[in-house]
Amino acid sequence: MPEATVALVTGASRGIGSATALALARAGLSVAIGYRSDGDGAEDTVAKARAEGADAVAMPVDVRDEDSIDDAFRRVEGELGPVRVLVNNAGFSKDGLAVKYSTTTWDATIETNLRGAFLCARRALPAMLKARWGRIVNVASVAAIRGNAGQAAYSASKAGLVGMTKSLAREVGGRGITVNAVCPGFVETAMTAPATEELKRRYVELTPAGRFGTSDEIAAVIAFLAGPEAGYVNGAVITVDGGLSA
Repeated sequence: MPEATVALVTGASRGIGSATALALARAGLSVAIGYRSDGDGAEDTVAKARAEGADAVAMPVDVRDEDSIDDAFRRVEGELGPVRVLVNNAGFSKDGLAVKYSTTTWDATIETNLRGAFLCARRALPAMLKARWGRIVNVASVAAIRGNAGQAAYSASKAGLVGMTKSLAREVGGRGITVNAVCPGFVETAMTAPATEELKRRYVELTPAGRFGTSDEIAAVIAFLAGPEAGYVNGAVITVDGGLSA
């Protein structure tokens, strides 16, 4: 791993993104805490990362907007250095049956979960290619592997993210860059909070581990993939779901 490695984690003001930023901080990386609307949460994560001894900044970025992405990368490069680790974690989900699902919500899901990840990866790659070292970790979902009723848009966006991961891994794997995907199962975060208690009970029953996962458990896998020990792990799709997809 190059000295002074810098990581940008999108959607890092809370949940899996925040836990990932802190795991990377503990691993010795400088971290940029990407966020779209939760500035207070981002600053709280920054404070925790600095308490771990890491350089950290909160960075506003709307992954649906190319100009916002470019501005965020320029600021990170100026304040911390070139981004060598990118974690595409920003996500959007709104469930609904396909027969009544609005085109606007479909577009918002694809733009955030898939297009946004592509735009961030495209912006990060030139510096990684120049350095001949980089790590891109895309946070997908078990929904990319096993569909869920009411999640046609979300499942499609995450399945697309898996396909993009594999293609990028082939494109840049010969230049010291790895591109991998992590597929969390049911983790209690702000995104899953709207789920009914009945739905939560059903997921627990379907999961061999018999419980929900934690953000820290997902973050630990992402941190491994972002590190030097994972240099031969490329194009992998790793489920962290307690056996739900087994």
